[in-house]
Amino acid sequence: MGVVERKAIFTKDTHVPQALLPPIAAPDARLLVLGSLPGDRSLAAQRYYAHPQNQFWQLMSPVVGRDLAVLDYDDRLDALREARVALWDVIGSARRAGSTDAAIVDIEGNDLPALLATLPHLRAIAFNGGTALKQGMKLLGRDVAGPEIVALPSSSPLHTVGIAAKHPAWSALATFLLDPPAERA
Repeated sequence: MGVVERKAIFTKDTHVPQALLPPIAAPDARLLVLGSLPGDRSLAAQRYYAHPQNQFWQLMSPVVGRDLAVLDYDDRLDALREARVALWDVIGSARRAGSTDAAIVDIEGNDLPALLATLPHLRAIAFNGGTALKQGMKLLGRDVAGPEIVALPSSSPLHTVGIAAKHPAWSALATFLLDPPAERA
C-alpha cells in the first residue's frame, strides 16, 4: 500500500496534535471496517480500540474465528490481516473534547477512495456506528459501486445497547470473508 499521510486531531482542552492511526490493510482484504475517530485512550496508546470497555475485539472475534480479546495488540492486527479484514477510521483530523463522537467538529476525512483503490478484492465496507457511516458516505459519495455497505451498531461503550444485541449484525460480517465455492478446494 502507498504512503498514507497521518494527520492530527486537536482536543479543545489542549490544542496539542496527536498522531492518528494508519490503516491496517493488506491487498487481499475482503472486508474493511471503518470507525469514526479514535478515542483519547486509543490515541494515547496509538492502538485501535484501546479502551477496555470498547466491544470491538469481542464483536470481531466470531467474524474472524479467533478470540481476539485474549491476544496482544500486534497479534490482534495479524489475526485481522490473516482473516482478510482491513481497519481504519473515516476521520483524518478534527477537534473534539473527550472521546464522544457527538463532540467531533471541524472534520477532515481520510482519503478512503485512495485506500479502496489498493483493495481490489474488497467485498464490503462496514461502518462501526452512525458517525462513521454518515462521514464515510460523505467521503465515498452516494453512488458507491462495488463493495456492499454495512451499517453496524457502534462498538463504543457509549452505545448502551448490550453486546448481545450487537452480535447478529457484527457476526454477519463473516460471510464476506468466506471463499466462494469455486475457490474452495
